[in-house]
Amino acid sequence: MADKKPSPGDQRSNVKNPNNPAHDAARDNRANQLNPNHTPTKRGGGGTPGPR
Repeated sequence: MADKKPSPGDQRSNVKNPNNPAHDAARDNRANQLNPNHTPTKRGGGGTPGPR
């Protein structure tokens, strides 16, 4: 059997449900994007370094 992927509506429901771990992950992601000291979201570089 093929694995059934959640629909976009299911994913949104998970993110909006405060009892779901996806809710915490989405909240942390929003906070990191708004944090000026968060290295991957700083302008002028940052992020994941590429292969050397």
